[in-house]
Amino acid sequence: MAAQLRVYQSPDDSVYDESPEPSVRVSLGELLPLIALAHRRNYLWLQDFLDDQVTITPDLYEVLRTFRSYRPSA
Repeated sequence: MAAQLRVYQSPDDSVYDESPEPSVRVSLGELLPLIALAHRRNYLWLQDFLDDQVTITPDLYEVLRTFRSYRPSA
């Protein structure tokens, strides 16, 4: 049985000009496995959020900056 496709009008771009204020708090331990799985399986919806900004604690920011420049020795 062939799949039926539906055609929808694209939404008005002006609706997406305003980003909603962040209002949901989740732990990094809850968030990371989901993002890693979506990235590993190349889910397209993840790309919709790549430009979103997240707020992290200053200590996590410092650890991530250090980790980014870390070069393990052989």
